[in-house]
Amino acid sequence: MLGGKLKSFWRLLGLEIAEPPPHRNKVANESVNGGTKLALSWTSCHVCVEENKACKCDSADEDVKKEVNGMDDGEHHVRANSSFTHAVINMVGMLIGLGQLSTPYALENGGWCTAILLVGLGIICAYTSYLLGKCLEENSKSRNYQDIGQNAFGIRGRVLASTFIYLEIFMALVSYTISLSDNLSTVFSGAQVYLPGLHGLSTSQALTVIAVLVALPSLWLRDLCSISFLSSGGILMSLAILSSVGLCAVFGGVKANHRIPVLQLHKVPGISGLYIFSYAGHIVFPNIYKAMKDPSQFTKVSITTFTLVTILYTALSFMGAKLFGPHVNPQITLSMPPHLIVTKIALWATILTPMTKYALEFAPIAIQLEHSLPRSMSSRMKMFIRGSFGSLLLIVILVLALLIPYFQHVLGLTGSLVSISICVIFPCAFYTKICWSHISRPHLLLNVSLIVFGSFFGVIGTVSSSKSLFKSIQNGHAH
Repeated sequence: MLGGKLKSFWRLLGLEIAEPPPHRNKVANESVNGGTKLALSWTSCHVCVEENKACKCDSADEDVKKEVNGMDDGEHHVRANSSFTHAVINMVGMLIGLGQLSTPYALENGGWCTAILLVGLGIICAYTSYLLGKCLEENSKSRNYQDIGQNAFGIRGRVLASTFIYLEIFMALVSYTISLSDNLSTVFSGAQVYLPGLHGLSTSQALTVIAVLVALPSLWLRDLCSISFLSSGGILMSLAILSSVGLCAVFGGVKANHRIPVLQLHKVPGISGLYIFSYAGHIVFPNIYKAMKDPSQFTKVSITTFTLVTILYTALSFMGAKLFGPHVNPQITLSMPPHLIVTKIALWATILTPMTKYALEFAPIAIQLEHSLPRSMSSRMKMFIRGSFGSLLLIVILVLALLIPYFQHVLGLTGSLVSISICVIFPCAFYTKICWSHISRPHLLLNVSLIVFGSFFGVIGTVSSSKSLFKSIQNGHAH
């Protein structure tokens, strides 16, 4: 019985120990991030996004549908029909999101010299995405980030990758929910809302509970095309936020006359996590690579994507810092003049973004859970367990977001503790181990240097963000 429980635990983490021969590990090619669903669904259900038609997954995509319904035999068979442009759109769509809200705050607090760090991290993350592509070239059976970890360091590498992946998803969703709460309180400023039986909640907390309950049914979705629709909505919301900030500068009467500090070195550890989180997306890149018709173009896709995203983040950072100066909020939308139409658009886009993300981010966890259930269990019971688990997890996230409403500290901690490992440290370590026999000395030196760099910023960023978070919690209790 104990052995059965252990086996279920490994399967929940995306690990499945094969039957004999004992020296082989069965690779359970599961999705590991909500963005993976985006990459897969845009490949297999392309009519949903590209042609704006009703989503109909034809019979050619049975393998993908089997995977979503927990019926796959352990192998993905996704059609590789993604073009260069399609891959760039997928990758850009994965990267822009929550991190864009905090880059102006990070630049203002760290000083304009930290733009070098922002651009440098963009270059480093483009390079590490290239390394992931090389790891996939070395082993054609690899399908996702977890597989690469297992190819590098065996089952320990897979456990490590899985742990950090799910931790990032969980912490990111807490940050999304905090953002949801902050923006709801601004949109409904002055309103009084009370929930029966929950009289201790403030208006903003009550609104957040209502919004999460509205999004809760989406966690019961099992259809990939429905999730694809939600993911495309999230991308549109991100673009709306970016456009609104630019329009605020042009038509809002806000003058960009604030002076940005040159460098505030003591604040760099705290804002480094915010910068690295903005580039978090590497757990999806292997799926984008596998979906390409011509994987040899993956390096060009990475360079193009990170160039576009880095330019976008840098422009947004300077624009926000110059417009609002030392009063810039950790979420740029909360700094915009509340009476403007574009501000209302940005605020609602920020509110709707988390509600489109919940199902997307929970999908891989739900799939792993469903695969760990007995095959003899009915489909309806599996759906009930899967939906119930997702609902319970979302309630836990909601409670944490209400208890720790400190957006910049939670987001910075996520970036420093988790994202920098997934985006910088692990790809360098995986590639070095997998390609050890033919890696050049300069290449080895570069990878080791990046591992040291990532570890250094990860440690100082985690310590700084943790201290700031605990201090904010103590101050909050004091009041």
